[in-house]
This record gives sequence, structure tokens and C-alpha cells, in this order.
Amino acid sequence: MLIYVSVVLFVIILYIIFGIPTILAGSPGVTPLPSVEIRSYHGQNLSSISDFHENSVKGPQYINESDYRLTITGLTNTTRVYTYNEVLNQFPHYSKVVTLFCVEGWDVTILWEGVLVRDLIHGAGIDPRANTVIFTAYDGYKTSFPLTYLMDNNIIMAYRMNNVTLPANRGFPFELVAEDKWGYKWEKWVEKIELIDNPNYRGYWEERGYSNSGDLNSSYFGN
Repeated sequence: MLIYVSVVLFVIILYIIFGIPTILAGSPGVTPLPSVEIRSYHGQNLSSISDFHENSVKGPQYINESDYRLTITGLTNTTRVYTYNEVLNQFPHYSKVVTLFCVEGWDVTILWEGVLVRDLIHGAGIDPRANTVIFTAYDGYKTSFPLTYLMDNNIIMAYRMNNVTLPANRGFPFELVAEDKWGYKWEKWVEKIELIDNPNYRGYWEERGYSNSGDLNSSYFGN
């Protein structure tokens, strides 16, 4: 009888401190449900993940998580190849609200969660000759940035948006959150990060006359 009373008291104490959901969370047969998209963060309204316009060059790409590999290569001390889970488990996670501005005239403000690009680059080591970084997508789309932009700023390669995993049309497994840059620099479906020594390299839209810098404070076309 004393043991029974002690157990009951223990359960009551757990209920008072943690609540029933916490107690049951680890119980057999409890199935976790998908994350729910949030629409506000610290008092700031967020756009919906469905507010984006689909304007990728070859349409949405559908990547099998188990087959995915991220390669960090080029002018590095070593080439690194990571699975999706290795990226998520081996690097610190960060979140930030950033607005994407598209040259088509629309914009979206999203809470992004991901890993820092500079952490990925540091993992491979930097050759002193490197000054530019090319991002290559699963569909072959490419864009580039000065190495200093990625090393001096908290640039995220995101795997979640508004508390949900990136859907395929938003770049799963990873989208580059190129803050302060026009939307064509926000590469989706990133599968390779390559360091080079050519600051004049031009990616897909840049070869077609778009600004190589992609800075929001200047025109997206012609420089």
C-alpha cells in the first residue's frame, strides 16, 4: 500500500511540474505529427511557404534524401562529401527571419533554419588562392559570391522554413538564404559548393545580363 501511494504521488508531482503531454510523449504507441507552419515569430508576421512564385529554370526538383550528397570542393584543403543527416548532425543550427525579394516584384518574409555556409567551408579548409564560391544546384543551376560575403556574414543554408522542412518546390534538401541579394542568388537544391580563384565567374542569370553581385541596393540588371 505504501508503495502504491508513493507511485501515485510521484505521478501527481510529474503532472504538476511537466504536464501530462510531457509524460506521455515517450510512451509506446505515441506517433509524432508533422510540424505545423508558423505565421508569426517574436511578434513579426511571416509570409506563408505557399506565397512563393514557382520560377525555377527547370521546375521543382525531387531529391531522395538517402541519395543526396553535398560536396564541398575546389580550392579547399580537402574535398568533403556529406549526407543530408551528416549536415544536420555535424554542424550547429541557426535561425533567422530574412525577406527574399524577387526581380519579378514580389517578396516573402520567412523564418529560416539551417547551418552556416562558413561552417561548411571551414570544414573543408580554405586554400589561400580562393576568392569566389560557386553554388551548384541539383538541376545544374549555378550562382556565385565573393568568399568574403560568405565568411563575414551569417549566411544560412536552410533546411527548414517557418518550422517545417523545405518542400521540394522550395529547394529540399537545402536552399541558400542569400540575404541582401536578389532572389536569383537564393539557390535551391544546393548539392555542391566550390571555391575558385576567379572573381569574374558568372552563373546562369549573370551570364544573361543580371548583376553578378545581386545586391538589393542596386539594379539587378546590367552590372
